[in-house]
Amino acid sequence: RERTMKTSVVFLLCVSVFPGFSQGRVVGEDESGFAECNVFFPGQVPPEGFAEPFHVKICQRYNKEPRFATLYSTKDKIPLYSAFKYTKPAQNEEETWLVEPQIDDPENALHEMVPEADIIGTVANLGANQALTSDYVGSGYERGLLNPSSLNEEDFQMATYTLTNAIPLSPSLSKSWHRDIRRVVEQALVPHCSKKDHLYLLAGAIPSSVQVKGKVSVPETLWLAACCDAPQGWSLGLVKKINDENILADLTVGQLEKQLLAGVHLFKGNCGEDHQSQEKTEAILQAISQIRSGEQAGTSDNEEAKDSGLVRKVAGIIATPFIKLLELLIYLFVELVKFVFYFLWLVVKRVAGTLLNGVYSLWNGVVSYLKAISMVLISIPYDVGRVIVNIFLGFLQIVQDVASLTYRILRIPVGFVLHLASFPYHSICAIPSVLKDMAVGIGGTFSLVIDATATFLHGFYYLAGHIVKRFVPKGSSDD
Repeated sequence: RERTMKTSVVFLLCVSVFPGFSQGRVVGEDESGFAECNVFFPGQVPPEGFAEPFHVKICQRYNKEPRFATLYSTKDKIPLYSAFKYTKPAQNEEETWLVEPQIDDPENALHEMVPEADIIGTVANLGANQALTSDYVGSGYERGLLNPSSLNEEDFQMATYTLTNAIPLSPSLSKSWHRDIRRVVEQALVPHCSKKDHLYLLAGAIPSSVQVKGKVSVPETLWLAACCDAPQGWSLGLVKKINDENILADLTVGQLEKQLLAGVHLFKGNCGEDHQSQEKTEAILQAISQIRSGEQAGTSDNEEAKDSGLVRKVAGIIATPFIKLLELLIYLFVELVKFVFYFLWLVVKRVAGTLLNGVYSLWNGVVSYLKAISMVLISIPYDVGRVIVNIFLGFLQIVQDVASLTYRILRIPVGFVLHLASFPYHSICAIPSVLKDMAVGIGGTFSLVIDATATFLHGFYYLAGHIVKRFVPKGSSDD
């Protein structure tokens, strides 16, 4: 599964293999071009038309200075182009391959270009958006540099050995491409640009459908675009097809753009292509033609060398069956020796296993016998104690039954005597209570009679007064 990277994320990529490496910056779409690395484009205007979401802009830095710019495809796992300027090449080249951890994991704490071996297992999804050294091992391809280290001085050279500047090339193509580019730049382009620091170079690759280990796209075409942004400006394009590595074709920048993505513009205003001097262009093309002529001569020499080695190839073809037969015999002998040793090892293993199983079974029997005897010896005093405790408990039960029976026998006469003795007390003590109750009853009856008589008389008086008031006429106050 391929994981595309949001190009709106702005973060820094650094190179820290040596103390001088500083940040290699990945630039988001919201920023203008390649930030500090815009200086590697004429008029500081990067190419237009590369606008896919999986295209990542990287400003490669070394010793705190921008060294070149790279547009990287996280889908194809190769750079689409690297922009740089020619500098005096270093005498010694030292390869130290690096990776960009933040292309795969923008959230990690690493902000530097580091050796791959130092971060394996520490960076999430390492290799999801970029190629790794393991993608090239055993594939038959080399890590070819778009920005060749052979065109850079020492400070710039170290920054080119990053896998974001590498594409898979066959050994022969990688050698011929870097050789041709170096000769063209040094012998044809630099001498015809009046200001060397105004010579801008774009080296790129067009991905194909062929992939290394199903991950890294093999380019179908390599190209170089040059722009001399001097008073007498000119531009030029070069193309090398993968299927014909001996041909380096020259063409205009406009023709080159038509072979790339639709709407691509490599240089601002085509670097004055419409107004460039015809004499200057012819001089450059003549120099390139002379370089190609020398290469063709070298090619013919190589063909003669190939013819001289034809006999060796035929001899090799004849000797191949005998060599294969010898390899087969050696293989059978080795397998036979391995089988013998394996059989002996199996016999020793079986015998040793049988002996160990017997010893183990004997040991288990002895342990079980000793365990059973120990349990019997331990249970003897336990059983004796349990018998003694049961006898004592039986004796206590007998004593309890005798006491209970005695209590039940004695309980009947004792209760009768107690009730008989308490009768006079209850009888005599009840007389005062009876007399008191009689007196209270007689007094209450007498009081009730008096209250009834008084109530009757009061009612009769009230009735008589009411009749008198009703039927007797009222007289004067004197009456």
